[in-house]
Amino acid sequence: MTDTYCPECKRFTEVVSDHSAGDTVCSECGLVLEAHSIDETSEWRTFANESADNDPVRVGGPSNPLLADGGLSTIISKPSNGGPSNDFISSSLGRWQSRGSNPDGSLILAFKTIATMCDRLGLVATIKDRANEIYKKVEDQKPLKGRNQDAILAACIYIACRQEDKPRTVKEICSVANGATKKEIGRAKEYIVKQLEVEMGQSMEMGTIHAGDFLRRFCSHLGMTNQAVKAAQEAVQLSEELDIRRSPISIAAAVIYMITQLSDDKKLLKDISLATGVAEGTIRYSYKDLYPYASRIIPSSYAMEEDLSNLCSP
Repeated sequence: MTDTYCPECKRFTEVVSDHSAGDTVCSECGLVLEAHSIDETSEWRTFANESADNDPVRVGGPSNPLLADGGLSTIISKPSNGGPSNDFISSSLGRWQSRGSNPDGSLILAFKTIATMCDRLGLVATIKDRANEIYKKVEDQKPLKGRNQDAILAACIYIACRQEDKPRTVKEICSVANGATKKEIGRAKEYIVKQLEVEMGQSMEMGTIHAGDFLRRFCSHLGMTNQAVKAAQEAVQLSEELDIRRSPISIAAAVIYMITQLSDDKKLLKDISLATGVAEGTIRYSYKDLYPYASRIIPSSYAMEEDLSNLCSP
């Protein structure tokens, strides 16, 4: 009960809500204060046969334009506690249902696998949707039978990350690819790009990878301070002006190694290699290329000119 002003009693009184009639009635004089009120609470109820199932959802999933039926097809399931007639009807309908092959069965399974991989990588929904779209285009153009399905799906995610400007390293993708190797994912990526370029009739835009795209994630894995992360980001941006012919991932790892040497919380080379997925030898070679330009890329707000002498010689 709630208190509402009653014009008949001329004071605030307790009211009773009659949900069946939609009336709000004064509990003292019986005056109907509000009629045919709108119930704004949830109207959902449980339609499941099993009493233990308390899920009130009575709507299906969202439509999927990538599926032939929009993902809105109906599947008849057998009731677990039904009578003989129910079992008969259900089994008869189930047999007819099983006779009709679902053309989207393989697509649904592929989309579920892509969703699982994206969840494990912490990717946003837009990347997952783009990966689904890429797989659908390749699957429509040419069947993928005989190819490593996990590598194909992982390659779709890799391409989607590149196109959405949220790139991931092949090693990161490989960690969720259900056993597919980096070599297999690389071959699958080349195959997909080739097929899509044939369909579009032009070269496929993959997006440019920059060292800064990986830096913040790597720094987070290493538990670096905000000051060190900011200095590393500035150093990476300035390093793009240099003629350093190394991969962006290697440059990011080398910059992190350089920045951490100038901080109180120094990181071991093997820890940086583990967090970035770059071999220790590759980090050393990239560090050797960046070392002569340390005074140009490391911001003065983080380290003064005399502090650079603390950097180890390559």
